[in-house]
Amino acid sequence: MSKAVGIIPARWGSTRFPGKPLHSIAGKPLLKHVWERCRRSKSLDLVVIATDDMRIASAAFDWGAEVALTSPKHSTGTNRAAEVARKTKQFAYVVNIQGDEPLIDPRLIDKLVQKLRSDPKVGVVTAAHPFKNPADAFSPHQVKVVLDLRGNALYFSRAPIPAPQNDRPKGLVSMPRSDRGMFLRHQGIYGFRRETLLQFVRWKPSRLERAESLEQLRALENGVKVHVLVTATGSPGIDTPEDAMALERKLARAKRRMPS
Repeated sequence: MSKAVGIIPARWGSTRFPGKPLHSIAGKPLLKHVWERCRRSKSLDLVVIATDDMRIASAAFDWGAEVALTSPKHSTGTNRAAEVARKTKQFAYVVNIQGDEPLIDPRLIDKLVQKLRSDPKVGVVTAAHPFKNPADAFSPHQVKVVLDLRGNALYFSRAPIPAPQNDRPKGLVSMPRSDRGMFLRHQGIYGFRRETLLQFVRWKPSRLERAESLEQLRALENGVKVHVLVTATGSPGIDTPEDAMALERKLARAKRRMPS
C-alpha cells in the first residue's frame, strides 16, 4: 500500500480574517487556489478538503472537490486531517496542506511523498527555506527550524535559532550570505505516515509544544524523526486581508507579463 492522500483542513473562524477560505483572490476563492495546486501534484491519489463548515463544504462541492465533513471540536488542522485519515485506510501517506497557501508548489508535495516512500525511518516530513528578508528571522510570527547533518529537525522555535552572537536584526543582515543561510523558515506542510499521524493525535500536548505554541514539537519530544526538505524558496501564507490584496496584485502583474 503506497497511496497518498492530500488533506486541506479549512475552517471559517479566524480572529484576523473570518471567512478566509472563501475570500476571492483573482476571481476565485483562496481555498480553490490551494486545491487546484494540490491537484497538480503527481504523487497524490486523492485531494480532500476537510471542514466542519457547510459554507465551505457547499462551495467546494460546487467546484468539484472531494469534501469530508469533520467534527467542529477539532482545535487544529492536524486533528481534522487525522479524522479523515482514520476513515481512509487505503492511504499509507497523508499530506496535511495549509488551506491559506495559494502558491504551494505541487513539486514540493511530490517530494514529501517521495521521501516517505523511500525512507521507512521517517515518520514525518516537512519543509523549510532560507529567509528572503534575513531580519524576518527575528519575528515571533515566523517559525524557525534547525537541522542535524542528515536534514532532520533538531528543534523548532519562534525565537531566532541558531542564536547569532549579535541578537539584533542588523547583526543578521550584516552576516555573510553563507551564514545567513543557516536561518531557515519552516513552511507549515507535513507529510505523515498514516500510523504516525494517528499516534500523534493520541499524544497529549507536550511541554515544549506548550512553551513554543508549536505542535510539531510534540513529535520530536516523543522520538519521531521529522525530516526537513530544504528548498530555495517557499510559498507565503495568507493571514490577513492585506496579504490577500498583495497576492492579488502579484497575480495581476504576472498575468500582464504573460505573452498574449
